[in-house]
Amino acid sequence: MHRSNPSQSDRSNGSAAGTPPTGPEGLAGADFLQLNPADAPAGGLADWLTDRLRAAISDGRLPLGTRLPATRVLAAELRISRGVVTEAYQRLTEDGHITARARAGTTVVAAPLTTTAPPEHRAGGAAAQHAGEVDGSRRTPTEGRGLRARRDGKGAVVEQPGLDVFDSLRAAPARIDLTPGVPDLAAFPRSAWLRAERTVLNDLESSAFGYGDPAGTPALRRAVANWLARNRGVAADPDDLIIVAGVSQAIGLVAQVLKDRGITEIAVEDPGSLGSRQHLQNWGLTTTPIPVDGDGLRVDLLRASGAGVVMATPAHHFPTGVVLEGERRRELIQWAADGGLILEDDYDAEHRYDRPPVPALRAMLTDQVIYAGSVSKLLAPSLRIGWMLPPPQHKDALIGMKRLADLGNAALPQLTLAQLMESGELERQLRFLRRRHRTRRDAMVDAVRNYLPTATVHGAAAGLHLTITFDDSSNDVELAAAALHKGVKTHPLSWHCQLPHAPGLVLGYAARTPTEITEAIAIIAEVR
Repeated sequence: MHRSNPSQSDRSNGSAAGTPPTGPEGLAGADFLQLNPADAPAGGLADWLTDRLRAAISDGRLPLGTRLPATRVLAAELRISRGVVTEAYQRLTEDGHITARARAGTTVVAAPLTTTAPPEHRAGGAAAQHAGEVDGSRRTPTEGRGLRARRDGKGAVVEQPGLDVFDSLRAAPARIDLTPGVPDLAAFPRSAWLRAERTVLNDLESSAFGYGDPAGTPALRRAVANWLARNRGVAADPDDLIIVAGVSQAIGLVAQVLKDRGITEIAVEDPGSLGSRQHLQNWGLTTTPIPVDGDGLRVDLLRASGAGVVMATPAHHFPTGVVLEGERRRELIQWAADGGLILEDDYDAEHRYDRPPVPALRAMLTDQVIYAGSVSKLLAPSLRIGWMLPPPQHKDALIGMKRLADLGNAALPQLTLAQLMESGELERQLRFLRRRHRTRRDAMVDAVRNYLPTATVHGAAAGLHLTITFDDSSNDVELAAAALHKGVKTHPLSWHCQLPHAPGLVLGYAARTPTEITEAIAIIAEVR
C-alpha cells in the first residue's frame, strides 16, 4: 500500500511541505542518476523513482555498498516532496535492496533480479513458441531449470520435477517472487543480532572456538527447550535436544537411522512437501502417499497402508494450511501408541493470524514422536539452524549420524541465537512479523478475490503462503511457467502431489509488498 499520494503539484510548483520552490527556469533534476521528475507520469512520482533506483541497482550503476543521497537532499535536488523519496526508499528497503543505518546512511545491500524472457521456439505457431514441442514431449519455458513434463499414453500431462528443481527455480529471474517458504528477509533483525553476537563474543572463552558437542552447544539447547516450553507446550530436557542444520537435515538423519534399522517405507501427506519427499527418497526410502482432506491426514488410510512411520505437519499442513482436527489428532496419537512412529515437522507453527495456537503432537506423546523445528521461517534460512527432539530410543543413533555429517553446527551462530532467544528479542521479532505478514496475507486474499474469483483459497489463517486451487482441468505447471515468463515466480501445486489433485498454485506472500502481491496476482489472472 502506498504511504504517500504525490500529486501533480509535487512536480510543478513545489507546494508540498518541505519542497523548495523551483527556480526562475522552472527546472528540477539531479546529477544523481540524471533523474528528472518531468519524466514521471502524473501522480506516479513514487513509482517512477522506485523503478529508476531499482533499475540502477540492477544494472550496476549503483553497486553493492553504494550510499544513496539523504531523502532531504534528493528531494531538494528533484524539487519534489520528501515524502516521495521516503516512500521509494521504503519500498526498496522492504524488497531487501537497500538498508538504512544510523551512521552508514542508506546503502545498497542487494541487487534485484531482472526478468528475461526465455528464447522462443521458432517452429510451430504461438502455442508451440510458448510451450514447445520437442521429440513428442511438451516443453515449458522452465524446462532446463529443473521442470520436466511428459504426456502419458492417454495424453494427460505427467509432471516430473527434477532433484535440482528448487535450485533451478531459485536461479530463474523473476520480478516478483512468490516462492512459498521464503520469509521476509528484509525484516531480519540485524541490530538485535549484532548486539547478541557482541554480548556472546565479550564473554566467550577461547576454548569455545574449538570442536564442540555434535548435538549442539548447551546454551542453545537450553534456550530452545525454554522456547518450546513457552511457545509450543513441549517439555524438553536440553540434553535430549539435537541442534541440526534446519529441518531438512533432521529429515535426512532420521531417514538414515530408519534405513539402518531395516525400515524402507515412510508414509507422507499428500499433497505434501516435494522437498521433504526428495530428502527421504535420497536415502532410499519409499514415500507412501496418504491423502489429506479438510480435517488433515486420513489416519484410517494410514492404518490401511501398513506403514509404520509417517511424516506429518499437523500444526500447519504444507501446502494446504489445514490443521489436524481434534478427532484425527486422537486417531493419530492412538496409531502411534499402537507402535507407529511420527516424524513431526512443526511447520510455520508460530505464524498464525486468525486461529488459536495448536499444541505440538510431541507435547502429548513423547516416546513415539520425533519432533523437528527451525528458525528458517522466523529469522532466515541462511542461518541453517534447527532442532530435533527424538524419543530416547533414537537419540544416540541420531547424534551419531549428526557427528558423521558435519561434527555439529557452527558454535558462534548457535550462541548468538541462544542470546537472542533468552533476551526476548526473538519473541519481539515474532510479534512484529505477525503484524507485517497479516497485512500481506490480506492483500493476497483480496487480490485473488478480485482477479481470480473462481479460485478457492486454502490456508489463509496461518503461515507464510496461500494455496489456491481451480475447479477445472487446467495444467498448473504450464500456468506457473506462463507466469514466470511474465516475471512472477510460483510453485505449481502438482509438484507437491503424488496422487491426483485439483490444479493450483502455492503462493508465498511474506517477502513481497502488498503492491507487488496485487500486481503478481493480476499477472497470473492475465496468463491463466
